[in-house]
Amino acid sequence: MSDSAPQEQTPYDRFGGHDFFVDLVADFYVGVAADPILRPLYPEEDLGPAEVRLRMFFEQYWGGPSTYSEQRGHPRLRLRHGPFAIDEQARDLWLFHMRNALDNRNLDPALDDEMWRYLLMAAHAMVNVSDGERPAKPNLPTA
Repeated sequence: MSDSAPQEQTPYDRFGGHDFFVDLVADFYVGVAADPILRPLYPEEDLGPAEVRLRMFFEQYWGGPSTYSEQRGHPRLRLRHGPFAIDEQARDLWLFHMRNALDNRNLDPALDDEMWRYLLMAAHAMVNVSDGERPAKPNLPTA
């Protein structure tokens, strides 16, 4: 008889681990790249760095590797998104593209619901301006 109790699976494992998050985030950024409202909120020429950051954040949040914090420190989502004017339209478009990416995963309905509830909560928390207050160019930090 073994003394070790079976380890409970993390949400990261239940979703499918690294490959799930790579595919989810890649699909999401396909939509962002073509979106005239969201694309300007990503100042880097290439969306690749943003894609990696989001994937690492999701992996850590759901119980996977802590690479995000090791490389970037505490997530501080509201603070990190503060320089960008995010209104309800941007939130809804973000959710639209994330919903499409999530639908492409064909998850078990309970897992889909778990992820979607988190995404809704997170997206609503990032809104920091009223509709129509978003400037033509994002307010990027200097230096």
